[in-house]
This record gives sequence, structure tokens and C-alpha cells, in this order.
Amino acid sequence: MRNNWRDLAPVDYESPRPEDKVELSQEEWRDRLTAEQFRVMRKAGTEQAYTSPLNDESRDGLFVCLGCQLPLFTSAMKYDSGTGWPSFFTSIADVFATKTDFKLLWPRTEYHCRRCGSHHGHVFKDGPPPTGERWCNNGVALKFIASD
Repeated sequence: MRNNWRDLAPVDYESPRPEDKVELSQEEWRDRLTAEQFRVMRKAGTEQAYTSPLNDESRDGLFVCLGCQLPLFTSAMKYDSGTGWPSFFTSIADVFATKTDFKLLWPRTEYHCRRCGSHHGHVFKDGPPPTGERWCNNGVALKFIASD
């Protein structure tokens, strides 16, 4: 599943590669993103729960990084966690870098897009089978591309 994500991509979809880095200045990011997207993606903020329309997205397709269009998740990886954020039980292989953050006192695993460095969310160990993981993503950091 992590490597067969192209099965849910539109027929003519051409994906960027994680190795093709996107490096912009803070000013260039501010010009490209809304204030809320900048706060979340470039300053590691968190959007308010239940505000993203992607939380209810159920069509077949890909969830890509809003900052650089790198595919991150497929609709087959998504589930309703009841938390108010788009949640996934795994990601496409090799698209994220992780680090530990202590912003809430206990350690959490924060993840960022490997291509542009945008903050997306945190991964927790309270998700469903088969992985037991919950990739809790800020919807403002994602763009959905339907399969059809």
C-alpha cells in the first residue's frame, strides 16, 4: 500500500520526487500561502479541529503537500479518527522526515514533508490495524486530488 499509491492517482498525474527539494525564503512562503497555512506549515502550528473540509473527504484519490504537491497519503490510508483532523493509518513511503517535539511536555513525533520541509502534523500510536498508527494531519497543509 505504501508503495502502490499510483493506483489511486489520476491517469495523467505526474508526481514530483521527494529528492527535488523546494527551498523558498520565508517571504516567498508568505506570498504563496495564506496566513493560516503559513502558521501551520512554516511555524509548526495546529489548525482548529473540525475546520478542514478534508476531514470529511471520502472520494478515491491522493492527498498531496499543499506547499510542493508531493503525494503523501492515499484515500485508502484515510480513516475517521474522531479527532477532527484528517487522519491516516500510514503514509506513502519515504515522503516524511520526523523529529521529536516536547511542546506539550510529553514527547510526540512531528512529521514534515521531505521535499519542502512543511509541517503537517504528528503521528501517534493509537490508530487502527494494521499499523496501529494515527497520522494526524492539518488539513490546511494538504490538497486533495481525486482519482477521476
